[in-house]
Amino acid sequence: MPKTAILLIDCPDRKGLVVAIVDFLVRQYDVNILNSDQHQDAELGLFFMRVEFATDDPTCTLKHFHSAFGPLAAKLHMNWRIEFADAPRNVALFVSQYLHCLADLLQRHQAGEFRCNLSLIVSNHENARPLAEFYGIPFHHLPVTRETRPQVETAQLDLLAEHRIDLIVLARYMQILSPAFVDAYPQRIINVHHSFLPAFTGAKPYHAAFARGVKLIGSTSHYVTEVLDEGPIIEQDVARVTQNDQLPSLIQKGRDLERLVLSRAVQWHLEHRILSYANKTVIFA
Repeated sequence: MPKTAILLIDCPDRKGLVVAIVDFLVRQYDVNILNSDQHQDAELGLFFMRVEFATDDPTCTLKHFHSAFGPLAAKLHMNWRIEFADAPRNVALFVSQYLHCLADLLQRHQAGEFRCNLSLIVSNHENARPLAEFYGIPFHHLPVTRETRPQVETAQLDLLAEHRIDLIVLARYMQILSPAFVDAYPQRIINVHHSFLPAFTGAKPYHAAFARGVKLIGSTSHYVTEVLDEGPIIEQDVARVTQNDQLPSLIQKGRDLERLVLSRAVQWHLEHRILSYANKTVIFA
């Protein structure tokens, strides 16, 4: 069977980049290009590209590709990575008391929308245990207090290492991760914020939005950085509200948006459709 791979590149923009990349792939591995997309940031002079290809060449392995593509990448000052489709990612879900995003992700995974292994669910509350047991996902209850946070994070990191986790999804996990935790998984922790960032940050953005009398509410999925709620934004969506919407209906509309923007972000990450730079993201369709 042909193997499928995805090549992601960002580098200084210049003429001939697409030709050089495609020429290498065809000459080196006789590939069939399945999908190709590129983007230019004119202000910063940067070029971004995602190429999905298939090949029957048995030499197209991670080690061989690095050796063969390395000289061209160095010449053109490329940041790049190659991902093979036959390597599903291991995903950990973190959750607190609100279960709507967790339930949505579990159902989507069961329906085959996410190509990954859901390896474990971690929570500082017991609420999610029945859902985890229903879907057959190992559940770890690790309550957190201000005093025990360092020990709990050490236990969490041990679990993540044991299960070889590639992606952490904060499905309404209402705890702030330490800089050391975030540094251990750069660009591999996705959070959903129940607001349209950068507006209405903090713990109760729906209450703040209601008090402000907004006509649109939103939700945001983003990569986690050590600066709270300021990581690269992956996806956002909005819904219209009126004076007839009281706080409960506004919260319900917001939760529907949270499900959508988080599931899209997870799927795009798993399909290697995201490149992050300058605290922004490029999303390849």
